[in-house]
Amino acid sequence: MKDIVDFIKSIFKTDEFIPLHEPKFIGNEKKYLNECIDSTFVSSVGKFVDKFEKDFASYVGSKYAIATVNGTAALHISLLLAGVKDDDEVITQPLTFIATCNAISYCKAKPIFIDVDIDTMGMSPTSLKEFLEKNCEIIDDKCINKTTKKVIRACVPMHTFGHPCKIDEIKNICEKWKISLVEDAAESLGSYYKGKHTGTFGKISAFSFNGNKIITSGGGGVIVIDDEALAKRAKHITTTAKIPHSYEYVHDEVGYNYRLPNLNAALLVAQMENLDKFLSSKKDLATIYKEYFSSINIDFVEEPNDCSSNYWLQAIKLENKKQRDDFLEFSNSNKVMTRPIWKLCSELKMFEKCQKDELKNAKYLEERVVNIPSSVRL
Repeated sequence: MKDIVDFIKSIFKTDEFIPLHEPKFIGNEKKYLNECIDSTFVSSVGKFVDKFEKDFASYVGSKYAIATVNGTAALHISLLLAGVKDDDEVITQPLTFIATCNAISYCKAKPIFIDVDIDTMGMSPTSLKEFLEKNCEIIDDKCINKTTKKVIRACVPMHTFGHPCKIDEIKNICEKWKISLVEDAAESLGSYYKGKHTGTFGKISAFSFNGNKIITSGGGGVIVIDDEALAKRAKHITTTAKIPHSYEYVHDEVGYNYRLPNLNAALLVAQMENLDKFLSSKKDLATIYKEYFSSINIDFVEEPNDCSSNYWLQAIKLENKKQRDDFLEFSNSNKVMTRPIWKLCSELKMFEKCQKDELKNAKYLEERVVNIPSSVRL
């Protein structure tokens, strides 16, 4: 363990504390922030919000992007736009950050937990297909859970640590079963599956720009949509559902104060200008880690087949939970920040009674996967 910690310190060329993932502000961030302040447009209206949305849509290959205050808000609205209603059910994976299940809960729906694949750490299309064939039927063009008699309205796979899941297979299954596909692409900006950017397979998708993401505005998120009507509705309900008017304040439904402030958007415009440089650095770091860990027989998590991953968080798989816990304790005690993968959402008290399959792979990964320092090195 000491050798691994020493190696990580040598990569980052420091004996000081090494964070898991720190942001880099190396471009026009201060310039654009000053422009924003000078303009006095610091809230949810301003040129940087508009520019960021256009830049982001162009980068990922979507028609529309709607900026939000954070990724959880983006996912919440994505689910509402997908038609998720009170008492519906939404299929997702247990191996995900809590925001995925929180957003489902905000819609007053219930998650169903489906196992992941070992190689992608994302939802398994095989497990999804088996669950639907065993437990569901199509009635009146809706997917009905035969156990609960409720509508399964949406499916939310997540691209874990930026590694794309088998999203095309999942999409085909969802179409067959009349389920809306909503991608949780929070961690996968700059990742591609079979040459197509993540977040552009589903009906709607959500990205995050939290402080630890590959680009950041301190917070921030974005909804990606190709449908013009849905895009207009997304912008409307994330802006308190206010009817446009030069001075009147009239709102036509319950809305959300979810729009991204212009200040944050200024940061994101500058960060996008260096995204390709960040991605290149992460690929280089992954190559260094892969070579080192293969030499000591530790499994480094590589991008899956047919994928180009952003390697947002680098990860290794240890032999068992004890080795994992020993490594976490030693590394963090020696100024190298590491963390375990998330506790399965299906085991949290809020969701422990939700329907789930065996989750064999998710449990295996939960006991073994550790994230190691992943910051961009420039």
